[in-house]
Amino acid sequence: MLERLWIPDPVAAWLPTQNDLNRLAQAPRHHLADPALAVAVLGFDVDALLGGAATGPRIPRSGLLLGRLFESLVTQSLQVYAQAAEAQLRPLRVHGGSQEVDLIVERSDRRVVAIEVKLSRTVEEGDVRHLQWLRGRIGADLLDAVVITTGPEAYRRKDGIAIVPAALLGP
Repeated sequence: MLERLWIPDPVAAWLPTQNDLNRLAQAPRHHLADPALAVAVLGFDVDALLGGAATGPRIPRSGLLLGRLFESLVTQSLQVYAQAAEAQLRPLRVHGGSQEVDLIVERSDRRVVAIEVKLSRTVEEGDVRHLQWLRGRIGADLLDAVVITTGPEAYRRKDGIAIVPAALLGP
């Protein structure tokens, strides 16, 4: 029933054709067409999702749930931009989960932008290790590597990985 209402939004796995990546998981990842629907169905409000005083900084109470909602929101935004650019948006995961990149935007020439989504204001070294791994595997086919965060500003790290606040994705 939910599929007939277009509520779940399956994102097919990325299966590259131009490089030697192997052992890739092929199952699609499912996101909600609108993450706000999940929040409403669960009966959550801002205080249920975030802790902290009304005047102080709010901290995620459940990083897992809030992180998945955040990733779905970012995926939804990037789907729109990818379609407008006639590109495909896909996740990358190696069987067993040893390597995973949240989203791969693939152009018609098969070159890609790799994107990690992190529910964090800051980026740690461990947050970029899969992007660095992919860069090492596909070389020049990787146009750019990006981490989308909840941080306040965009910048580029010394290793060339772009850090972009999710707030810049919206209108």
